[in-house]
Amino acid sequence: MAMATSWPLQFSPPSCSRATTPYQLYHRSLPLAAFTCNQSLSHTLLRGRNEVNFPRAVSSVEQAAVEVSDPKLHKAWVYRAYGAAKDVLQLEEIGVPEIAADQVLVKVRAASLNPVDFKRRLGKFKASDSQLPHVPGYDVAGVVVKVGSQVSGLKEGDEVYGDISEFALENPKQWGSIAQYTAVEEKLLAVKPKNLSFAEAASLPLAILTAQEGLDRTSFMEGQSILVLGGAGGVGTLVIQLAKQVYGASLVAATASTGKLDFVKSLGADIVIDYTKQNFEELPEKYDVVYDTVGEGPKNVKPVKQGGSVVALTGAVTPPAFRFVVTSNGASLAKLNPFLESGKVRPILDPKGPFSFSQVVEAFSYLETGRALGKIVIAPIE
Repeated sequence: MAMATSWPLQFSPPSCSRATTPYQLYHRSLPLAAFTCNQSLSHTLLRGRNEVNFPRAVSSVEQAAVEVSDPKLHKAWVYRAYGAAKDVLQLEEIGVPEIAADQVLVKVRAASLNPVDFKRRLGKFKASDSQLPHVPGYDVAGVVVKVGSQVSGLKEGDEVYGDISEFALENPKQWGSIAQYTAVEEKLLAVKPKNLSFAEAASLPLAILTAQEGLDRTSFMEGQSILVLGGAGGVGTLVIQLAKQVYGASLVAATASTGKLDFVKSLGADIVIDYTKQNFEELPEKYDVVYDTVGEGPKNVKPVKQGGSVVALTGAVTPPAFRFVVTSNGASLAKLNPFLESGKVRPILDPKGPFSFSQVVEAFSYLETGRALGKIVIAPIE
């Protein structure tokens, strides 16, 4: 695994005092701070014959990180061929993506992995994929550091989250979120819920939008019942919560393994079926909607009521089941923010994480075991 070499730093530390200035320091353990200095602020990064100069503020806290409003280079995980994570993923130093008029540049604080990330890396969507090389990652949470000329609703310094590719399988972004910076259309982002950390916010976008869109496509409504297959996974945990807390389900049932039964019940499931001991398709209860997140194939249509709906995110699709690919939408995230800020819906992060920015290969390997509880998060990304 190739690691990017660090740049030599040359600067003369100025004498600084606290003030309200543009020199803002962000750090995950510190409040926003600003400093003013009594001498010229300069910080030169040297790489070969190219020099990049940008303002630097120096505080008494050595760990504080300076936000750069116009960075040129950054570190990102890259693959230049399809294949296994250990064979193709490398941490490289590459150019920061240019932003279009309708985009913002986000300083990434956290990102998360989804099954589509590893399936894409394995080449399962070659026919509709963007051109290699790729920086993987759909989900992001971070800070806006630059805005395009047509951006009107976001500004520098806003803390945001979102799924950066509008269409997950149709020409998804070449330069994803597992990087220090990423370029995103304003319409795909929402302001981060105030009560959530960057890691928590990054765990949500693709999964919660998938959960929401699937429920909307079934016209799920208050008083209906639902069976969630795969209740402990990234999407399943959110289908349970949305069905109960947002849509007003009268009954929520879900499948899970023995060790996860109590956890799934804590999310709001009224009935939890241990799939290691019972076959859900043989039970007498019928449901208005079956939401299959794990690919149970023809079995998923057996527990649905006459005239009901079955969502099948993966695996074989047998009528009346249907499949869809989520569309990223910042406005939909914004509508869910009140439920997140009130605590009625909560992000679920796998307890083995968060994985550090240097552990992306390990995070992918764990994702591909299929044993994750909730979402796998990469954080902090600094």
